[in-house]
Amino acid sequence: MSVITTNEDLKALCDRLSKSDYVTVDTEFLRDKTYYSKLCLIQIADDNEYHAIDTLASGIDLTPFYDLMENEKVIKVFHAAKQDIEIFVNQAGVVPKPLFDSQIAAMVCGFGDSIGYEKLVIALCNQSLDKSTRFTDWSRRPLTERQIDYALGDVTHLRVIYKKLAAKLEKNGREHWLKEEIEDMLDKDSYIIKPEDAWKRVKIRNSNRRFNAIVRRIAEWREADAQKRNLPRNRIMRDEVMLELSAARPTHVNGLTGIRGLGSNFANSKAGKAVIDIIKEVIDLPESELPEISRRKPPSQNTDPVVELLKVLLKLVCKSENVAPKLLANVEDLEKIAENDDADVKALHGWRYDLFGKNAIDLKHGKVAFAINDGEIEVFPHER
Repeated sequence: MSVITTNEDLKALCDRLSKSDYVTVDTEFLRDKTYYSKLCLIQIADDNEYHAIDTLASGIDLTPFYDLMENEKVIKVFHAAKQDIEIFVNQAGVVPKPLFDSQIAAMVCGFGDSIGYEKLVIALCNQSLDKSTRFTDWSRRPLTERQIDYALGDVTHLRVIYKKLAAKLEKNGREHWLKEEIEDMLDKDSYIIKPEDAWKRVKIRNSNRRFNAIVRRIAEWREADAQKRNLPRNRIMRDEVMLELSAARPTHVNGLTGIRGLGSNFANSKAGKAVIDIIKEVIDLPESELPEISRRKPPSQNTDPVVELLKVLLKLVCKSENVAPKLLANVEDLEKIAENDDADVKALHGWRYDLFGKNAIDLKHGKVAFAINDGEIEVFPHER
């Protein structure tokens, strides 16, 4: 084990790893004070070696690492990879591939929904993790040997986890299930938040079109400002403040002083003027230019019993097939299936249809039924 701090050592390491069949990868980062994650450490391993890359070392150039991430001859193994990939996309525009996510693989293999790394280490490696340094400030230097050892545990145990999960996937013929799930993670654009789409992250329960238009415009301004200043969006303005502004609609900076959650100096700031300009502009918009509000109708009460039966079926299928429920369907999917045989949900396509979707439709139409046999609920065909 070593800590890589020079470009020469990093290039040599990545050259060696480029000849491996796979590498396990993890990162340590901070995000509590910035919009973009601050990458502090990269841990990487293959069958022969494991190292930490000090991404804060003076003059370090991570190009060899990112080249390795794009080397399609080497499988990149992560656990719950989305946050790591988001960092790589924002720093270098890189999505690692081919990709193996052990959390998703574990779900396919029946370890439950979104299982944590620690539980997988216990289950598959028969070891426990040292938790004593999990709240480390990874930006501080020097890091202690104990901190480095803790970080490296996230890639050394992952080697064993990867091999065991990969073998299980091959044995039960579910490799294509994992590949389909991974495919959704490879879209680079999904890791980049466009300011004009920022409003989608805000829980808006008001159906007034002008209210929604103000929320959207302020959310767009906040996101752009947060990105520009590299500050957390809530440091710019909290969601509840945006909603209050959209309801109160002050048209003069003096009106900002009565909004809870805005700093005492906000009204006289450049940001305060920008918000007032947004509100006034939206107030002046004709009705025809306001956004349409598309809300899914709540499920009919008539479908409630069907949804409950579908939940039972989902549990039975997941138990029988040893697969995590989250992979097959969520409650909203079940509600849509209850309402429509041709609902646009993953559960009615591909392997999910074969496993669950077909029985779900048959259950709706009385072609399958439940029975209790020796205390266990079973599903069986039923002719009406």
